[in-house]
Amino acid sequence: MIPDAGHEARYRAIAADLAAKIRSGHYAPGEALPSQRELSASYGVTLMTLRQALRELSDERLIVQRHGKGTFVAPPHLAYPLGSLRSLADDLREQGHDVRTVVAGRAMRRAPARIAAELRLRPGDTALRLERVREFAGRPAVHQVSWIRRPVADQIRDRDFTAVSLYTALAEAGVAVARASEVVRPGLLDPAAARRLHEPEGSAVLVSIRIAYTPDAVPVVSDHATILGTMMEIRTERAATGLSLTWGATS
Repeated sequence: MIPDAGHEARYRAIAADLAAKIRSGHYAPGEALPSQRELSASYGVTLMTLRQALRELSDERLIVQRHGKGTFVAPPHLAYPLGSLRSLADDLREQGHDVRTVVAGRAMRRAPARIAAELRLRPGDTALRLERVREFAGRPAVHQVSWIRRPVADQIRDRDFTAVSLYTALAEAGVAVARASEVVRPGLLDPAAARRLHEPEGSAVLVSIRIAYTPDAVPVVSDHATILGTMMEIRTERAATGLSLTWGATS
C-alpha cells in the first residue's frame, strides 16, 4: 500500500516502486505485469492514478502496453548502429544480445522492377530472395527480405542462414562488399511483415533499405528490413571524420 499523499505523489511513488521491481529483475523483460485492476487494488489507488503511473513507466521505456493483451516489461532496447558494414545480427551479437534468425523463405525468383533497378538487372532476370525474421528476447523484432544477384546467389543459396550471416556467406564465396548505401525512414507495418512479426498491421516501424556494392561498384545485395520501433532505436557516434550521416526529406 502506498502511503496517503497528494495525487501526484501517489502515482509517482507507484511508478518508482514498479521501476525498482523491473530493474531488480522482480519483473523480467517480456513478462506481463499484473492487470491494472490487480495493481490498483494492491496499491490502494484508483485506476486513473495507476494509469498515470504506467504512463510514466511507458515514457521511460520500461514497459510496453499492447492493446487487448496487457502491460509487459520492455525488453532491453536494441541499438541499430549506422557506422558499421556488417549483418544486423552480427551487430547485435557484438552488443551482447542473443539474436535468433528464422529463415522464412528462400527461392530464385524474377526480380520485381524496383529490385531489378537497384541491382541493375535486365527485365526478367532472376535473383535469390531470402526472407528472414530476427528474434530478440523471445520476440520477433525485424522482418528482413534480401535479394542477391546471380551468379553469387547460386553459390550461397543453400547456406544455413540461421547460423551464418549473409555477409559471411558472401565473403566465404569470394565476394567482397566494399560499401553500402542505406536509407532509414519511418513507415507502417504492411500485411506480410505484420504476420511475421505478430504485430497489428499499420503499426509504426522503421524501414531500412540498404544496397551493398562490390569494390568495382556492382550492386550485389538489395536488403529491405522492417524494424519494430518498440524494440530498436538508431544510434550513431559523431566524429570529425568517419561516418557520414545525411538528413533528407522523405519522399
